[in-house]
Amino acid sequence: MTWDALQCAALDALGHVRYRTQLPGQTLPDDALLDALLRAAGRSRDAEDAFAIYRSLGELRALRDAQAKRALWPTLRRLRARAG
Repeated sequence: MTWDALQCAALDALGHVRYRTQLPGQTLPDDALLDALLRAAGRSRDAEDAFAIYRSLGELRALRDAQAKRALWPTLRRLRARAG
């Protein structure tokens, strides 16, 4: 189930836990670089769109190159602006 921002705020205010269905193959790898990129995008591993962001990044191994990291910053800024 996907919750919109208003629903999330209401459920959090009521102290409810939001559950979501984890589809097979939608697990995030345990990678410090991925965690840092999600933080830079204003998200956490528990964010609804964290897996979609991970898929949009492509090969994490390729992002270890300094030039690739610099090219990624505009995308991360755009994601952060959408996060609120």
